[in-house]
Amino acid sequence: MAHGLYANCGCFPTGQPYPGIADLLQKARSAMAGVAAEFDANTPFHALPLAVIDTETTGRDPARGDRVIEIAVVYVDAGEVTSRHALLVDPAMPIPKDSTAVHGIRDTDVKGKPRWDGIAREVLALVRGRVPVAYNANFDRSFVFAEMRRAGIPATDDPALPPAMRTNVDWIDPLVWARAKQPQAKGFKLGEVTARLGIDLTNAHRATDDAEAAARVLLALLTDPKLTYGDVVQQQRQHSAAWEAVRATWRNR
Repeated sequence: MAHGLYANCGCFPTGQPYPGIADLLQKARSAMAGVAAEFDANTPFHALPLAVIDTETTGRDPARGDRVIEIAVVYVDAGEVTSRHALLVDPAMPIPKDSTAVHGIRDTDVKGKPRWDGIAREVLALVRGRVPVAYNANFDRSFVFAEMRRAGIPATDDPALPPAMRTNVDWIDPLVWARAKQPQAKGFKLGEVTARLGIDLTNAHRATDDAEAAARVLLALLTDPKLTYGDVVQQQRQHSAAWEAVRATWRNR
């Protein structure tokens, strides 16, 4: 049994590494929890292809039957926004007036548009081969998973699915990073964060504009060129845990 200084280093007592240990450590770093398997965790984050996702919906809770009425996917490559894709969706239910008051989408806007099962494969193609990103990611992720499940494509850890549809892949969330990087700020709605960073958001609460703004927020907050994909995933998990701990103290007061 190894003890003391050499217990965890993978070294002989001389301090020299065991043969092949560097390769084993490199493989361990590249297969990190939350990281999409097709990307090495050691890849510089800004070199990754990103799919920044935003949804507009009939309400706030897919578990209660709320549906997606618009989805946008904005591509970021090498730290630059390269393309924008948006689809309107017929939710097969009336859009509540209070939801329309937020995003401006009316029943007439989605009349004749495909339902989700008619665009599911197109959405899968849009997010394939890219690291998923969304502002307040749990919201969009829960809606995308719910819609795909209704379409017969449940989220699993199957590597044949795109990263955004895998249960073992973390979505990168600019909201988490805004809270961590702007701890003295009072509000973290997307419009509030973009205003502080000087990022234009002229058509808030439409999916394409929100997705592009989220992309630019993330790029503005993660400026260290040494940050790797693995760094971002692991640090985001730490920031999220710290935020949940703070929220727990609020609930206990």
